[in-house]
Amino acid sequence: MSRPLPKPTRLPPADVARLGVVGVRTRPLRTVLAALGIAIGIAALVAVVGIPASNQAALNAEIAALGPNLLTVAPGADLAAGARARLPAESVAMVRRIAPVRAVSATGTVTASVRRNDLVPAAETGGVRVAAARLDLLEVLRAQLRVGVFLDAATDRYPVVVLGSRAAQILGVEPLPGQPPPLVWIQDRSYAVAGVLEPTPLAEEIDYTALVGWPAAQRYLGFDGTPGTVYVRADDAAVEAVKGVLGRTVNPERPNEVMVSRPSDVLAAQQLTDRAFSALFLGLGAVALLVGGIGVANTMVISVLERRREIGLRRALGASARQVCGQFLAESVVLAGIGGGLGLLLGSAVTAGYAASQGWPAVLPVPVLLGGVGAAVAVGVLAGVYPAIRAARLAPTVALSAQ
Repeated sequence: MSRPLPKPTRLPPADVARLGVVGVRTRPLRTVLAALGIAIGIAALVAVVGIPASNQAALNAEIAALGPNLLTVAPGADLAAGARARLPAESVAMVRRIAPVRAVSATGTVTASVRRNDLVPAAETGGVRVAAARLDLLEVLRAQLRVGVFLDAATDRYPVVVLGSRAAQILGVEPLPGQPPPLVWIQDRSYAVAGVLEPTPLAEEIDYTALVGWPAAQRYLGFDGTPGTVYVRADDAAVEAVKGVLGRTVNPERPNEVMVSRPSDVLAAQQLTDRAFSALFLGLGAVALLVGGIGVANTMVISVLERRREIGLRRALGASARQVCGQFLAESVVLAGIGGGLGLLLGSAVTAGYAASQGWPAVLPVPVLLGGVGAAVAVGVLAGVYPAIRAARLAPTVALSAQ
């Protein structure tokens, strides 16, 4: 009477993992090449999400510093005359009467051109415009000076100018401490450059502007005193309410000829555009991850073909088909895990490096990092299913007889 066969034992998870590590460790070059595809895909996913997140964090901090409660008022179109409308001269005073308004200032459009000197042709302005500015403009915009000083009561009635950041670059002008102020040519005379502003994201038009004092513009440049753009700071809780009444307050007779905007909304729209591009690059990262998964699957299939004698020996010694399947599936997961870990490190390094180069805070969303780990494991499982099943189906006699 023959004895019954012993019941097969299950390999503990630790032993399955150990077998997977041994199989990967014995082929280091192939392991690195197969894991590289996974690493590139995961790194792309992390960087594509982390870099826009860092940009958004920097932008939100910038908006918070500049204040999302800034509103701008500009003339619209005069449909009856078929030309651009004009804001009433008393616009600033009218807006100041609105209770939730905390500060208001304005610039006025001037038709004069600004050039480096009078030898430059009048048409070559480089896109720099001239505008009259009130003395409280810097405070309302919360703008900062890069160098020099802003207009004050002693200089706003004389040929003195303050340049926006881009205007200074275009004109090639920069005041130097301890040196006489440089000069630029506006209309028919030289103006001393008192200072240069830092970029103003919520009022980008200021970056390309040469600002002269309100009285000086009226005295030297034929300015009529009509505001071209009015800048309004309101209570945070009342921004939308103030925005709704600004048109009727500035021009009660023709409120439809007044354009009211909130500059921070433009930055929010830019964020939506950035997210659209991020979705595109996220798709490219997913494609790279798919290619990496195919590489892992290919490596595992070749590994099964090369190790048929090993598989046959294990089966002959009593390993079940499930145990052989588990071994190769574990190898695939370990291989993808190595690639996923390298990808997380590479993606995090790229995100941190790029954010540092741009002066942004480095943001690495935890869900993205966890998703990267999950994606690597999922790729390993999917890529290892077919090779593992193929290995498990090899009969011991066929495997041992393979050359």
